[in-house]
Amino acid sequence: MSLIQLRVNRISYSQNQSGAYALILDEVDGDRKLPVVIGEFEAQSIAVALDKDIQLQRPFTHDLFRNFSMRFDIIIKRVIIQKLVDGVFYSSLICERDKIEEIIDSRTSDAISLALRFQAPIFAHNQVLEKAGIAMDEQEKEKKTKSDIPQSSNQELSRLSVEELQAAIKKAVKKEDYELAVRLRDEISKRTKDKK
Repeated sequence: MSLIQLRVNRISYSQNQSGAYALILDEVDGDRKLPVVIGEFEAQSIAVALDKDIQLQRPFTHDLFRNFSMRFDIIIKRVIIQKLVDGVFYSSLICERDKIEEIIDSRTSDAISLALRFQAPIFAHNQVLEKAGIAMDEQEKEKKTKSDIPQSSNQELSRLSVEELQAAIKKAVKKEDYELAVRLRDEISKRTKDKK
């Protein structure tokens, strides 16, 4: 399976769900974005790793893990987002000690937080991006229009056809409402799964 390199674009606060954030990952050599919904603690930890000017009085758990790993000569070589199942991303840490590689299962938010601390590259399997990535064409990049997008309540989403949901995803991306785009994508995935 081919791996696609990603980079952290930003974290945006969820307007629809209290305490939730959308972590936006960009394809390094392409135009797709991969939004991942994360919790408040994970968002804070990633934000601290992104902003080198923040000085903490006490280390976060991810900082402690890095300090522990470095003390025992364990490095994280890369992070791979392996799959997406029922709206949940599964990731792995590829670690090395004494030239021996180990693969460790991880939540995606933790894996990305650690990748930033170890300056390790982040990858996703192409099938994950095909399933969950949001492509932006040139017009969408240049034109950020405000359009009517359905509210994200499950009742309202269930009334829309798959074609309407796909159109709504494009509108949500134009507005940079990636969390809504994720919910719309998950609604389409749920319907596809129910048909099988």
